[in-house]
Amino acid sequence: MKTALLALLLAVTVMAEPAVEHKLPVLTVAVFDFESKDEAIRDLGPKIATLVNAQLSADPRLITVERAELEKALGEQELGLSGTVNPETAAKVGHLTGAKVLITGRAFMVERQLMVVAKIIGTETGRVYGEMVSGNTGIVPDMARDLAAHIAKTVNERADTLVAKAEKPEDLIARLQKQVTGKKLPVVAVAITERHIGGPSIDPAAETEVSYILQKLGFTLADKKDPAIRQDIDVTGEAFSEFGMRKGNLVSCRARVEIKAIDKATSRILFIDRQTAVAVDLSEHLAGKAALQDAAAKLTERMLPELMGR
Repeated sequence: MKTALLALLLAVTVMAEPAVEHKLPVLTVAVFDFESKDEAIRDLGPKIATLVNAQLSADPRLITVERAELEKALGEQELGLSGTVNPETAAKVGHLTGAKVLITGRAFMVERQLMVVAKIIGTETGRVYGEMVSGNTGIVPDMARDLAAHIAKTVNERADTLVAKAEKPEDLIARLQKQVTGKKLPVVAVAITERHIGGPSIDPAAETEVSYILQKLGFTLADKKDPAIRQDIDVTGEAFSEFGMRKGNLVSCRARVEIKAIDKATSRILFIDRQTAVAVDLSEHLAGKAALQDAAAKLTERMLPELMGR
């Protein structure tokens, strides 16, 4: 009787415990045209890439960069050279598109068998994985579906090696602090205009992020409207964010930040650059702000040496 009662209590306890859901990061993936140089299958490469992209876009853990966005970021000429994307150029492509993972590939014939090889590249780590399927030209849709399933499995299982570990704000400040310790820091004024396409901008996320990092590092920040404080460097720029896509409860947004730092005394441009980023959140505005913040932080890190070397 006692044993039966204990078993019943254990069963009730297990049933009462909420299921623990293992949440994987949502990754942004860009699929480039596959190469297909063999004359008999010359038109298959882009078709396979389109099918793979469609399959991956249905995966709730992945967000694919739309073809139009790739064209806008890279241009048709670079897209046509998709086979040249490698670990060395992946960082640049990720920088321009906001993609964390790039998918490229080749289709070729071995005797009468169609072979399709995909290369999975982490834009932040340079890590590369490969997947392959084979069959005959009459089952290309099935092959593309199987290849997409293999790619999705690899991306999700190897996410920790394809994507760099997220750095906490305090860790970023501590790392950058080493560059400014003991240095005389200039007075900086920051003004970055911002908008969210399709909706109002509630507050300037990019300007706030740049100002926050500089202030934490010990820079004196000046208000351009206050003549009492003379700034040494003007940091100006433009930033915008826009809706990407929705997957279930998640929304992705893409942002681009462009900034320029000018020495007030000489009018010399000390730094000029741009950065694209993609972020995912539960609301459109939060995702847009997160993407702007990420892009602004990366630009500030690259700008820092130029501010101190004036």
